[in-house]
Amino acid sequence: MDTIITTIPKRNVIPKKLRVVAYARVSSGKDTMLHSLEAQRDYYSSYISKNSKWTFSGIYSDEAISGTKDDRKGFNSLLNDARNGGIDLIITKSVSRFARNVVTLLKTIRELTSLGVDIYFEEQNIHTLSSEGEFLLTVIALYAEMEAKSVSENMLWRIQKTFQEGKVYAMKILGYRLKDGHLVIKEDEAKIVRLIYKLYLEGYGKNKIADILNEQGYKTRQNNNFAPVSVLEILKNIIYTGDIVLQKTIRLSYLSKKKKLNVGERDRYYVEDAHEAIIDKATFNKVQQELVRRQLEHPQKDKVKHTFTMMIRCCNCGCHFIRKKRRDKYIWVCSTANGLGKSRCQIKGIREDILINLVQEVLGLNEFDEQIMRSLIQEIVINENNAVTFKLYGGEEIIKSWSYPSRKESWSKEMKEKARMRGIATYRRMTNG
Repeated sequence: MDTIITTIPKRNVIPKKLRVVAYARVSSGKDTMLHSLEAQRDYYSSYISKNSKWTFSGIYSDEAISGTKDDRKGFNSLLNDARNGGIDLIITKSVSRFARNVVTLLKTIRELTSLGVDIYFEEQNIHTLSSEGEFLLTVIALYAEMEAKSVSENMLWRIQKTFQEGKVYAMKILGYRLKDGHLVIKEDEAKIVRLIYKLYLEGYGKNKIADILNEQGYKTRQNNNFAPVSVLEILKNIIYTGDIVLQKTIRLSYLSKKKKLNVGERDRYYVEDAHEAIIDKATFNKVQQELVRRQLEHPQKDKVKHTFTMMIRCCNCGCHFIRKKRRDKYIWVCSTANGLGKSRCQIKGIREDILINLVQEVLGLNEFDEQIMRSLIQEIVINENNAVTFKLYGGEEIIKSWSYPSRKESWSKEMKEKARMRGIATYRRMTNG
């Protein structure tokens, strides 16, 4: 049988258009930088749309976030869309705009390369899918990280010089505003500070003073209601006498940007008469003596320190949460709501096991570690609608939502067995069996 061969004519195959996106970032929230970010968005939108071989698939951006940080909302959204197969090419201005941390940079490039996603850095004219791409990027990334370290060290030097000159670098405090490195009195807030000192020396306690301030409609520097703890902080703050201690906190690393108390690692500076006083020193000293007298007269019982002690704050009244036991579970509740009732604060409590799971999720921990948590998380704020804000050292804030597990999911084997035995006992009583 003869073999028959039929020629199938070739046809023109229309090449698939590349799905192209852009990533832009500015590391400052100042107006000039935000205008720059908007200009980058306009540029990339036009640049990508003009190329007939590309399909414009969006622009991802981050505002006022350092390139040394991994937790960037726009950046992470970009990576997720790439993982889901929606991107072929990413265009960005430079290596340093994409990431200044060499570990993050190379890890991201390798992952995107394995997904077949190319990154084009305009300033360096490099495509990561090219043969020389990763080698050149490694060198450039090391340079970018050194540059970030150099910028951080220069900033540290400027801050140190500011402290040595007796000037304030950055501060938010009730009663003052910062102007040209010096604190200037804001009179409408200063009168609140004077009232707090006056009431305390008249015999009022911090709880009653907070009540009076809130009844009169006064607010803290953060525009919150006054809590007893915020009243106490004002009564103890020497800044109101015109003196100030500078460099009380230090930054541990140019990468993490975490802060800690300065307990001797660097010089501290006590500056006398640095600014105009709101409270004269004689009055301040009287208050300090009265604080000591009242503490000796009414000593507090030693409190047991638990996992989240003094870490959790209420978004409504500003008070710390305390630990309570309900049935077989521990729950953290607002101290105002617990002591004075729901009429004073309506914020719901949160179960300790749920909070621990949220911490693990935020920090990427397989197992909960209190030491790691306290080194990374500065404060936990419980909000309305089952939302929790984790304030990290360095300024980042991560918001997580939570819900109680269903009863079926929350029951242990022991609880189920007890319920079964109760059911059997009830049945026997009803049937006289």
